[in-house]
Amino acid sequence: MIAARFLRANEAVVVSSNERKILQLIWRNPGISRSEITGHTDLTQQSVHRILDQLAERGIILLGSAKPGLGRGQPSPMLRLNGDHAYACGISVNTDVIGICIMDLAGRTLGEREVPLRELTMNQALQLVKQQVADLKRQNDLADENLFGIGLAIAGYHVDGTRHNAPLPLHEWSLIELGPLVAGVFDRPVWVINGGKSGAIAESMFGAGRFVRHFAYLSFNYGFGGGVISDGELLQGGNGNAGEFSGMFDDVETERRPALQYLIDRLNRNGVNVPSIHYMRRNFERDWPGVSEWVEEITPAYNRLVNAIRATIDPQAIVFGGQIPPDLARMMIERTQIFDRPRYGVRRAGPKMIVSEIPSDAPAMGAAIMPFRRSFY
Repeated sequence: MIAARFLRANEAVVVSSNERKILQLIWRNPGISRSEITGHTDLTQQSVHRILDQLAERGIILLGSAKPGLGRGQPSPMLRLNGDHAYACGISVNTDVIGICIMDLAGRTLGEREVPLRELTMNQALQLVKQQVADLKRQNDLADENLFGIGLAIAGYHVDGTRHNAPLPLHEWSLIELGPLVAGVFDRPVWVINGGKSGAIAESMFGAGRFVRHFAYLSFNYGFGGGVISDGELLQGGNGNAGEFSGMFDDVETERRPALQYLIDRLNRNGVNVPSIHYMRRNFERDWPGVSEWVEEITPAYNRLVNAIRATIDPQAIVFGGQIPPDLARMMIERTQIFDRPRYGVRRAGPKMIVSEIPSDAPAMGAAIMPFRRSFY
């Protein structure tokens, strides 16, 4: 379903493998010059120049002004991705709200919206999302022909194809092929992914991943999951569920895992009216009655999780993301206990605990960038 205008001439792909490598370099090194590209690849200077000229001719990259300080010789232009070439829409389906993000090829967020999900059927929700996307396109004067594709992130683990098994509030969205369904609504190709992994993608491209190549992403939502970034790339696993951290808890311990549905139940029982996780993230107070008790209750399971991640994945960092309020994340970090047995007085290196600084809906951002990640860079 990818429009022919985005494809290579007489081919069924958007970019070649060498073009992808160069586009990845441009993404990771803003302002890199044409002459610097050659030193980062095994391609000849002539091949690099030919590829860059072709990408510029297609409108995928822009050749800017000469980069200063590169010594003698012909000035070398700085390179950047051309955001006007294409844009994509990210849709993040949570239990209480659907996040929407429009992003261009250069990774610039053009607009964000939210659609409350409660008491809406799946079809009603998708039609409202479609209306919001149309409104964002009008506001930004975006041509319909430049909409490359749709990324859909949904809470729940991967089953097969584009089917996911979502929490009870999303039962209508569960165990069905979401890709063809959403493609029919938007008439564009759709990439479907678990919400925790989508958040990890956003973190890798716009958050901690700009400085850290190996990290585990904890996604605190109605349930609890996450994703793993290894050497800058998302780890899928053999069944597409790498990072489904809730799977390590047994039937008893699962209710003491750090899923925010249990905190909301605790708060409501203590007289704090918290109608949704979305509301809690925006209005959280660590002094609310029930917060400290809940944190203490989940600490043993949380600590076992952190140490399991440290022992098996050995990340440089563990990022606290999803819909968790930053102050709640810091409360958990304060209670982190590393199970370490120093040998000869030397401890094993451990991960740094980082609270995600992405202020908006990370899974929606990850979903928006995913069509470009899969097809361009």
